[in-house]
Amino acid sequence: MNAPAHPVFGPPARALLAANYPEVPHKLPHALTSHPLLELEALAALAETVPATSVEYNFGNQPLGIDGKPAPTGIPIGRTIREIETTNSWAVIKNIEQHPDYARLLEDLLAELRPMIEEKTGAMMKLQGFLFITSAGGVTPYHFDPEHNILLQVRGHKVMTQFPAGNARFAPDEVHETYHTGGGRELKWRDDLLEGGREFALSSGEAVFVPVMAPHFVRNGTEPSVSLSITWRSEWSFAEADARAFNGVLRKLGLKPKAPGRWPARNRAKALAWRVLRKFKK
Repeated sequence: MNAPAHPVFGPPARALLAANYPEVPHKLPHALTSHPLLELEALAALAETVPATSVEYNFGNQPLGIDGKPAPTGIPIGRTIREIETTNSWAVIKNIEQHPDYARLLEDLLAELRPMIEEKTGAMMKLQGFLFITSAGGVTPYHFDPEHNILLQVRGHKVMTQFPAGNARFAPDEVHETYHTGGGRELKWRDDLLEGGREFALSSGEAVFVPVMAPHFVRNGTEPSVSLSITWRSEWSFAEADARAFNGVLRKLGLKPKAPGRWPARNRAKALAWRVLRKFKK
């Protein structure tokens, strides 16, 4: 599958990313509104070929806050996607880079942004892609992700509500520590949190940048939606994650550790301590 003939992220998008990356959420335009790999039939075929662990799907009308993973719908994943207009579902295909055509698409997209990214946070690591297919009115509940992330809206409309990264009011330190030592990352939702959120309305041809571990939830619009999330890690993001893991160890010892610093803080000491400890645990 050939790369798009023209850049997906033109000069305005690249300038916006350069000005705001890595800590300021922002919208940017893209030209990936039509691509054969992102048609419903292609997505259904992809979902049917990747390992079952790379697919997650459930009913679309979830609450903003959930306790654990929702139960699946019982509708096969291929049908879920092909009939997304009527299945009232939310589906994600994880690690699309497992398929060579999608790996090439992911690499081509991130290559366009690599100079602006690596100038700030160094080498791009662990490039991953995720595809979201959502029925009208579907909800992605409140959570955070460990990656630098750009979500491209390919079809339909949705609104992402983001909250400040690194603020314990929106994502308690203890949840971070549990997640980075192998636990879950589900966040408890309270309506009083909403005042601290910022809405990003996305239509086809628009994208939003999500800083590392910025809590967010997503509400889909009145028609089915297809979105592509392109993600990467940096040594800085790994160091913050490892520092949080080490804080979890300190907290179990009865201490009250200080939260890691956000970029450009390097968090080297705690990150190194966790990496040494993790090596001896194996």
